[in-house]
Amino acid sequence: MIRREGEKGQGLVEYALIIILVAVVVLVVLALLGPALATMFQNVIDLI
Repeated sequence: MIRREGEKGQGLVEYALIIILVAVVVLVVLALLGPALATMFQNVIDLI
């Protein structure tokens, strides 16, 4: 298989974009569920 010069860099950029997308999704989920998780953990602490 013959590769061009820019293909290696292009693959790295694609992986970086996927990692950034996953990070953004995680941050959004944590922002939305953060208060609910804090309440849940606080209830557990109160029971101890």
